[in-house]
Amino acid sequence: MKTSERAETFDALYRADPDPWHFTSSEYERVKRGATLDALPEEHFPCALEVGCSIGNLAAELASRCGSLLAIDVSEVALSQARARCQRGNVIYRCAEIPQAWPGGTYDLIVFSEVLYFLNAGEVRRSSELAFSSLASGGTVLLVNWIGPTDTALTGDDAAEVFLAGAGDASWRTTRTRREASYRIDVLHAVPSDCQAGAKWV
Repeated sequence: MKTSERAETFDALYRADPDPWHFTSSEYERVKRGATLDALPEEHFPCALEVGCSIGNLAAELASRCGSLLAIDVSEVALSQARARCQRGNVIYRCAEIPQAWPGGTYDLIVFSEVLYFLNAGEVRRSSELAFSSLASGGTVLLVNWIGPTDTALTGDDAAEVFLAGAGDASWRTTRTRREASYRIDVLHAVPSDCQAGAKWV
């Protein structure tokens, strides 16, 4: 299979710097991972999907709260680090670019952490549709987005709002949004399009 331009770009990035966003050493990243885990509405999820797992820091912590976890990323170079970081038997790592290579299956939890704004608006909308169709009844989607300046087509806020509006004929219900100075966390559940509910702001 031909490697995409996006995969080549991220592979080159991780070859130049194994931890380009300082996931391992940054206090900011450590605190944000804690906030991400705290935002999960359940202590345990039977089957989970993490989209854009990078070098596996969040996956290593999610693994203890999931019966099984599929962690995907566009970069095989990043995934080699993720596999070394967390070798738990309930975690599978796979190289895949969304939305083109969306994994099959049904998931109780789908996490998009710091990945959506690397996509264009059409790709975010399609990812929203696919997440909606892949989510188990009563399942949770968690969005984490940097909201500072970016050099990407979408900002973190743009990406989150496109995702929220992008489930086609159905809709997302935001049950919790946490907004900090540099990031936002949105907890979503799938609901019929005529159902409305307010978000909880913290």
